[in-house]
Amino acid sequence: MQNTRLTVLVNGTLDRVRQWLQNPWRRISVLIISLLFGNFLATAIATTSGQQADYDILAAAILVAVTEFTSWFYYRTSRRLPSESWQRSLFAELCNGVKIGVIYGMFLEAFKLGS
Repeated sequence: MQNTRLTVLVNGTLDRVRQWLQNPWRRISVLIISLLFGNFLATAIATTSGQQADYDILAAAILVAVTEFTSWFYYRTSRRLPSESWQRSLFAELCNGVKIGVIYGMFLEAFKLGS
C-alpha cells in the first residue's frame, strides 16, 4: 500500500492507542466500560422490543445468535495464541465484555418483570 499522509496519520494514531492501552489499569477501565455499555444495551433492547410487543421473539433469537457468535469468536481466538501468552486481543475482550453485560442486563430485566 502506498505510504500517504492519511495512512501515516491512521497508523500513528493506532500505535498510540495500542501503547496507551498497554497499561493494565487503562485496559481494565476500558473493559469495565464495555460491561456497562452491554448492560445499557440490554436495557435499551428490552425496552424497545417490549414497547412494540411484535418483535419479542425475533429480538430474543437475534440476541441468542449474537451471544453464541461472540462466545465462539472469543474462545476461538484463545486457541490461536501461543501457550505462553495469556492475553487475548482487546477487540475480543471488548466483545466478550459487551456480551456479559447484555446477559447480565437481561437477567436484571427479567427480575424486574418478575417482581
